[in-house]
Amino acid sequence: MATEIRSFDLINKTQIPSLGLGTWQSEPGLVGQAVTAAVKIGLALKKLFEDGVVAREDLWITSKLWCNNHAPEDVPIALEKTLNDLQIEHLDLYLIHWPVRTKKGTAGFKPENLLKTDIPATWKAMEALFDIGKTRGLGVSNFSSKKLGDLLKVARIPPVVNQVECHPSWHQTKLREFCKSNGVHLSGYSPLGSPGTKWLKSNVLEHPILTSVADKLGKTPAQVAIRWGLQMGHSVLPKSTNEARIKENFAARLVRGDFLVNDIYGEYKTVEVLWDGEI
Repeated sequence: MATEIRSFDLINKTQIPSLGLGTWQSEPGLVGQAVTAAVKIGLALKKLFEDGVVAREDLWITSKLWCNNHAPEDVPIALEKTLNDLQIEHLDLYLIHWPVRTKKGTAGFKPENLLKTDIPATWKAMEALFDIGKTRGLGVSNFSSKKLGDLLKVARIPPVVNQVECHPSWHQTKLREFCKSNGVHLSGYSPLGSPGTKWLKSNVLEHPILTSVADKLGKTPAQVAIRWGLQMGHSVLPKSTNEARIKENFAARLVRGDFLVNDIYGEYKTVEVLWDGEI
């Protein structure tokens, strides 16, 4: 019988759940339903707390700083808005979403909106939020080994998590080894590829090895893909707004980041530079 993997220890002495609920690409109305289903029917967080379905300390809530809020003065405002939206007093983990900065007030990634980053300054502002208890931990998302290493050199409070795309078709071997050697937990989004998304072509769940193992064990390919991630030692974040599939869940890189590079604007001219060769 397979060993149950419920959580992973982080270097800040907290424990991140092994399986999370991703909400990327979900319709706004469905996200509340999905969060409710993932915990147990209600009207999202506040109602779950009020009804006694779950206590705040029993949930792990991660959010991210978006690219247009990288300026140090905007970081606390962005987090406060997140806390107000979720009607909670603190996060368990706050991540820099991308090592990319865009103009304040803009949406999307038009080339003219891309700016040069100052990750150390952004991180310092996030550390101040950690100091006052607005988040229990800090981390990053979509950081290459080099970018993560650069941050580790200057961080007073080191990142505890790097959340990146990771699945059986994109192992992130180099990055995983770097994270492990530096005490940073790797958390994998899109562990099933990204089936059902509008702009990513994904055939991860059709991989012959996955389907063969699934048939042998009497599981679904999705369950095998998730178990692969857990046994590799990282938490996984499958996205679903379907209650039955949430319960079931318990081509190489898909997210290349082409929309973040430009010859004229911003900091990155090619995807190779964005990922520091880890493509």
